[in-house]
Amino acid sequence: MRVALDAMGGDHAPLETVAGAVDASAAGVEVVLVGDARRIEPLCRELGADLPIVHAPDMVEMQEDPARAIREKPHSSISIAARMVRDGEAEGLVSAGSTGAALAACAITIGRVEGVLRPAIAAVIPSVPPTILIDAGANPAVGPKHLLQFATMGVVVSEIAFGVKDPTVGLLSIGHEPGKGRALERLAAELLNDGPFRFVGNVEGRDIPSGVVNVVVTDGFTGNVALKSLEGATAWIGALAAKAGSPLPEVVRHALDYENTGGAHLVGVRGVAIVAHGSSSRVAIRNALIMAATSEGMVEEIGRRL
Repeated sequence: MRVALDAMGGDHAPLETVAGAVDASAAGVEVVLVGDARRIEPLCRELGADLPIVHAPDMVEMQEDPARAIREKPHSSISIAARMVRDGEAEGLVSAGSTGAALAACAITIGRVEGVLRPAIAAVIPSVPPTILIDAGANPAVGPKHLLQFATMGVVVSEIAFGVKDPTVGLLSIGHEPGKGRALERLAAELLNDGPFRFVGNVEGRDIPSGVVNVVVTDGFTGNVALKSLEGATAWIGALAAKAGSPLPEVVRHALDYENTGGAHLVGVRGVAIVAHGSSSRVAIRNALIMAATSEGMVEEIGRRL
């Protein structure tokens, strides 16, 4: 797959994004850099790389209103990357910039898969195999039918990205017992019971990283709080170990480091889209590009399931 990289998105762009693209290219990914050529070309020369560049003179800042920025900045790097996917010049895109801008660009420019009510963010939680948390922040307020679709799309991500056969689905709530939660969870559980997947019932927040289920479905507000809480707990564990002078075993450090995952799938749009953490280093960018390049067939399968 040919992947368009928003080279200007992220706290450490374009240095780390370009370096990550060079590393991903060495791993066999066909990458196109989208961004300010005046800043990107010298970095490519320094790194001894000759990657294709599509000039984008503008960029969307983190503090800007996403939808408005996409409308008013058609020459921003994320807007041009999205148009490349829409026009078939790339099969996927990666951005570590504003998640809202990436969501707006994909929804407005690329468009949704037929039948999808709303795109969603499928975050990868390190477990064995990895757990998919969906939605992780795209849709703060949803209805039961949205959760049914999120679960369906999360199952496809689990199958294609991680090779899980017949993934299990759990509904995030405040207790395992049936009937727990708000009206949203109670009504959604009825739909999920009849869904085209193996629904096992409610799960709690502590179950997310444990691998109890392969897909955890929730609304974007709750999912984002849960995701950020896990990130904070991970950082706290590392800091605690460092303070105690007891470094974590390498296998633990690797599992807890989000950069080894790369990013999260933005599913439900007519193209592969990966949103990476804003503070992504070249390692995270490399892995996000590989994640995009190895997602062949995901968009088509989501359309078929829905």
